[in-house]
Amino acid sequence: MREEEKLAHDVYVTLYAQWALPLFQNISQSEQTHTDSVKALLDRYGLSDPASSRVGVFTNPDLQSLYTDLVARGSQSLAEALKTGAAIEEIDILDLRQRLLQIDNADIQQVFTNLERGSYNHLRAFVSNLKTQTGETYQPQYLSAEEYQAIIGTGAGNNNGKGQGGQGGGGGRRGGQA
Repeated sequence: MREEEKLAHDVYVTLYAQWALPLFQNISQSEQTHTDSVKALLDRYGLSDPASSRVGVFTNPDLQSLYTDLVARGSQSLAEALKTGAAIEEIDILDLRQRLLQIDNADIQQVFTNLERGSYNHLRAFVSNLKTQTGETYQPQYLSAEEYQAIIGTGAGNNNGKGQGGQGGGGGRRGGQA
Protein backbone atom coordinates (compact mmCIF):
# COMPACT_ATOMS: atom_id res chain seq x y z
CA MET A 1 0.00 0.00 0.00
CA ARG A 2 2.93 2.35 0.59
CA GLU A 3 4.00 2.22 -3.04
CA GLU A 4 0.39 2.28 -4.26
CA GLU A 5 -0.25 5.54 -2.41
CA LYS A 6 3.09 6.86 -3.72
CA LEU A 7 1.99 5.94 -7.25
CA ALA A 8 -1.09 8.15 -6.93
CA HIS A 9 1.04 10.97 -5.49
CA ASP A 10 3.66 10.73 -8.22
CA VAL A 11 1.14 10.58 -11.08
CA TYR A 12 -0.67 13.64 -9.71
CA VAL A 13 2.58 15.60 -9.23
CA THR A 14 3.55 14.79 -12.81
CA LEU A 15 0.12 15.70 -14.20
CA TYR A 16 0.10 18.96 -12.23
CA ALA A 17 3.44 19.88 -13.83
CA GLN A 18 1.86 19.34 -17.24
CA TRP A 19 -1.65 20.75 -16.79
CA ALA A 20 -1.22 23.23 -13.87
CA LEU A 21 -4.68 22.32 -12.58
CA PRO A 22 -4.63 22.98 -8.81
CA LEU A 23 -6.71 19.85 -8.18
CA PHE A 24 -3.69 17.67 -9.02
CA GLN A 25 -1.48 19.58 -6.61
CA ASN A 26 -4.06 19.49 -3.82
CA ILE A 27 -4.72 15.77 -4.15
CA SER A 28 -1.00 14.99 -4.49
CA GLN A 29 -0.51 16.65 -1.10
CA SER A 30 -3.25 14.47 0.35
CA GLU A 31 -1.63 11.40 -1.19
CA GLN A 32 1.65 12.37 0.48
CA THR A 33 -0.19 12.29 3.80
CA HIS A 34 -1.50 8.84 2.87
CA THR A 35 2.00 7.54 2.08
CA ASP A 36 3.23 8.97 5.38
CA SER A 37 0.43 7.16 7.24
CA VAL A 38 1.40 3.83 5.71
CA LYS A 39 5.08 4.56 6.43
CA ALA A 40 4.19 5.06 10.10
CA LEU A 41 2.63 1.58 10.11
CA LEU A 42 5.72 0.09 8.49
CA ASP A 43 7.87 1.72 11.15
CA ARG A 44 5.56 0.58 13.98
CA TYR A 45 5.76 -3.03 12.83
CA GLY A 46 9.46 -2.95 11.94
CA LEU A 47 8.88 -3.57 8.24
CA SER A 48 11.16 -2.31 5.49
CA ASP A 49 9.98 0.57 3.35
CA PRO A 50 9.89 -0.29 -0.37
CA ALA A 51 9.25 3.29 -1.50
CA SER A 52 11.85 5.39 -3.28
CA SER A 53 12.05 9.10 -2.49
CA ARG A 54 12.26 9.86 -6.23
CA VAL A 55 9.10 10.72 -8.16
CA GLY A 56 8.21 8.01 -10.66
CA VAL A 57 10.57 5.37 -9.25
CA PHE A 58 9.09 2.16 -7.81
CA THR A 59 10.50 -1.07 -6.39
CA ASN A 60 7.53 -3.07 -7.66
CA PRO A 61 7.96 -3.53 -11.44
CA ASP A 62 4.18 -3.70 -11.97
CA LEU A 63 3.78 -0.31 -10.30
CA GLN A 64 6.70 1.07 -12.32
CA SER A 65 4.97 0.02 -15.53
CA LEU A 66 1.60 1.28 -14.32
CA TYR A 67 3.10 4.68 -13.47
CA THR A 68 4.48 5.00 -17.00
CA ASP A 69 1.14 3.96 -18.54
CA LEU A 70 -0.91 6.31 -16.35
CA VAL A 71 1.31 9.31 -17.03
CA ALA A 72 1.20 8.61 -20.77
CA ARG A 73 -2.59 8.39 -20.66
CA GLY A 74 -2.96 11.52 -18.52
CA SER A 75 -0.63 13.46 -20.83
CA GLN A 76 -2.98 13.11 -23.82
CA SER A 77 -5.44 15.79 -22.72
CA LEU A 78 -6.84 17.44 -19.61
CA ALA A 79 -9.91 15.21 -19.89
CA GLU A 80 -7.72 12.10 -19.97
CA ALA A 81 -5.71 13.41 -17.03
CA LEU A 82 -8.88 13.78 -14.95
CA LYS A 83 -10.14 10.36 -16.03
CA THR A 84 -6.77 8.90 -15.09
CA GLY A 85 -7.07 10.42 -11.62
CA ALA A 86 -10.56 8.99 -11.20
CA ALA A 87 -9.38 5.55 -12.35
CA ILE A 88 -6.50 5.62 -9.85
CA GLU A 89 -8.95 6.36 -7.05
CA GLU A 90 -11.26 3.54 -8.16
CA ILE A 91 -8.32 1.11 -8.03
CA ASP A 92 -7.28 2.44 -4.63
CA ILE A 93 -10.77 1.89 -3.25
CA LEU A 94 -10.88 -1.70 -4.46
CA ASP A 95 -7.37 -2.48 -3.23
CA LEU A 96 -8.07 -0.97 0.19
CA ARG A 97 -11.32 -2.91 0.49
CA GLN A 98 -9.50 -6.13 -0.32
CA ARG A 99 -6.74 -5.37 2.20
CA LEU A 100 -9.30 -4.51 4.89
CA LEU A 101 -10.79 -7.99 4.52
CA GLN A 102 -7.35 -9.52 5.12
CA ILE A 103 -6.27 -7.70 8.29
CA ASP A 104 -7.41 -7.68 11.87
CA ASN A 105 -5.03 -5.13 13.41
CA ALA A 106 -7.19 -2.22 14.58
CA ASP A 107 -4.53 0.42 13.85
CA ILE A 108 -4.03 -0.80 10.29
CA GLN A 109 -7.79 -1.04 9.76
CA GLN A 110 -8.18 2.56 10.94
CA VAL A 111 -5.48 3.86 8.59
CA PHE A 112 -6.84 1.91 5.61
CA THR A 113 -10.41 3.03 6.35
CA ASN A 114 -9.22 6.65 6.40
CA LEU A 115 -7.36 6.10 3.10
CA GLU A 116 -10.50 4.63 1.56
CA ARG A 117 -12.55 7.62 2.71
CA GLY A 118 -9.93 9.92 1.18
CA SER A 119 -10.16 8.02 -2.11
CA TYR A 120 -13.93 8.52 -2.10
CA ASN A 121 -13.39 12.27 -1.80
CA HIS A 122 -10.69 12.26 -4.48
CA LEU A 123 -12.88 10.28 -6.88
CA ARG A 124 -15.73 12.75 -6.41
CA ALA A 125 -13.32 15.67 -7.01
CA PHE A 126 -11.95 14.21 -10.25
CA VAL A 127 -15.45 13.37 -11.54
CA SER A 128 -16.74 16.84 -10.68
CA ASN A 129 -13.76 18.57 -12.29
CA LEU A 130 -14.08 16.44 -15.42
CA LYS A 131 -17.67 17.66 -15.77
CA THR A 132 -16.90 21.32 -15.09
CA GLN A 133 -13.64 21.49 -17.08
CA THR A 134 -14.68 19.44 -20.12
CA GLY A 135 -18.42 18.78 -19.94
CA GLU A 136 -17.73 15.04 -19.99
CA THR A 137 -19.40 12.54 -17.68
CA TYR A 138 -17.06 9.99 -16.11
CA GLN A 139 -17.84 6.32 -16.59
CA PRO A 140 -16.46 4.00 -13.90
CA GLN A 141 -13.73 1.68 -15.13
CA TYR A 142 -13.18 -0.64 -12.15
CA LEU A 143 -16.04 -0.19 -9.69
CA SER A 144 -19.47 -1.60 -10.45
CA ALA A 145 -22.06 0.98 -11.47
CA GLU A 146 -23.78 0.48 -8.10
CA GLU A 147 -20.59 0.96 -6.07
CA TYR A 148 -19.66 4.02 -8.12
CA GLN A 149 -23.09 5.63 -7.67
CA ALA A 150 -23.03 4.91 -3.93
CA ILE A 151 -19.72 6.79 -3.67
CA ILE A 152 -20.55 9.65 -6.04
CA GLY A 153 -23.95 10.12 -4.42
CA THR A 154 -22.50 10.62 -0.95
CA GLY A 155 -21.14 13.85 0.46
CA ALA A 156 -17.54 14.47 1.46
CA GLY A 157 -16.48 12.40 4.43
CA ASN A 158 -19.50 10.10 4.29
CA ASN A 159 -18.36 6.52 4.14
CA ASN A 160 -21.60 5.17 2.68
CA GLY A 161 -21.23 1.66 1.34
CA LYS A 162 -17.88 0.99 3.03
CA GLY A 163 -17.39 -2.65 3.70
CA GLN A 164 -20.60 -3.71 1.98
CA GLY A 165 -19.67 -6.22 -0.65
CA GLY A 166 -16.56 -4.21 -1.26
CA GLN A 167 -14.81 -6.56 -3.60
CA GLY A 168 -16.10 -5.36 -6.94
CA GLY A 169 -13.92 -7.85 -8.76
CA GLY A 170 -10.95 -5.52 -8.90
CA GLY A 171 -8.96 -5.73 -5.69
CA GLY A 172 -5.25 -6.12 -6.04
CA ARG A 173 -5.06 -4.73 -9.58
CA ARG A 174 -1.74 -3.10 -8.90
CA GLY A 175 -0.10 -6.12 -7.35
CA GLY A 176 1.52 -4.17 -4.51
CA GLN A 177 2.02 -5.39 -0.96
CA ALA A 178 1.01 -3.63 2.23
